Amino acid sequence: MSDSSQLKEWFDEARYRRLAADLGGVFPKADVGRFLEITLTGLSERSLMQRMRRTTKALRAVLPGRFPAALEVLDHLAPRLGHSFVGIVLSDFVGQYGHEHFEESMAALRRFTRFGSAEFAVREFLRRDLRRTLEHMKRWAGDPDEHVRRLASEGCRPRLPWSFRLDELIANPEPVAPILDRLRADSSLYVRKSVANHLNDHSKDNADWVFDRIGRWDLGEPRTAWIVRHALRTLIKQGDSRALRVIGADRRAEVADIRFALSPRRLHLGQRLTLNLRFRSAAPKAQKLVIDYAIHYVKSAGATSRKVFKWKTAEVAAGEPVTLRRSQMIRDFTTRKHRAGTHRVEVLINGEVKARAEFELSC
Repeated sequence: MSDSSQLKEWFDEARYRRLAADLGGVFPKADVGRFLEITLTGLSERSLMQRMRRTTKALRAVLPGRFPAALEVLDHLAPRLGHSFVGIVLSDFVGQYGHEHFEESMAALRRFTRFGSAEFAVREFLRRDLRRTLEHMKRWAGDPDEHVRRLASEGCRPRLPWSFRLDELIANPEPVAPILDRLRADSSLYVRKSVANHLNDHSKDNADWVFDRIGRWDLGEPRTAWIVRHALRTLIKQGDSRALRVIGADRRAEVADIRFALSPRRLHLGQRLTLNLRFRSAAPKAQKLVIDYAIHYVKSAGATSRKVFKWKTAEVAAGEPVTLRRSQMIRDFTTRKHRAGTHRVEVLINGEVKARAEFELSC
């Protein structure tokens, strides 16, 4: 996701006032004044996820005390929300308050996920009762609705961003195999992206298991091949020979006359860095080349942290010249803060460093 400092405005005062009005429209007994007091007090200090959770707590304060009755109100409220992230509140309510009503909660998550993904909420049930929750998710993998099928994969990702890790599945991913197998050639790109990300998560802890899983799949099926190619992206960036072999780029790259330059060589935070690369194929026949680049970001105490970026994958004919250009903004993110100093940039072709250059960053 993007920088949450901007995304938190999805829950702004205007949103809460509309939400209060909609809530009063479907449940006239709701104390909408109390709802607004809870959500608006201290609003500016809260992050996106804190705003989302505060909304959930505000709903708990004004909805019927009995969980099934509260779900009935949320069912009527859901179509009025009109925003996929704000809609996550519906499922978050279930994830926070539905544990004594397991079957009703599973049914509610299946309903609510099309209004705002239930991927975070279902994890509250996975970490309490993995086996029983996965039984529902296996059935969701065959649902006609692509949102429900995606939830089957996305919700049990072991390293889902913005959520806690599922350590039990990191230790043993086998329980999710039936879900991934069923979705390995899904008709929906939305679902396929989730399956690829799910496998990519596992590749960081259980690479052998991932290769065993995809080794049973038909890679001649285009949808499956797409999933596998994206699932192996972290291993491909690391130059893993097995991952490169799967995509047909396991041979050592035969290249010559490499020219690599950065522009500008000195820049300030917020400026754009341009990479220019030229080389020719030195192979006697066509070869598949996976071309990436890595930036060694300066960290505290002079240490560096290497981040690999995708550039291009291409079938290159014998003797063919290749010219590539890439521009990248050097700016701070929530997950990456830059420091001044000399940054090394490397070109990787089929996992091997083929060229280097440096730029000086001022912050």
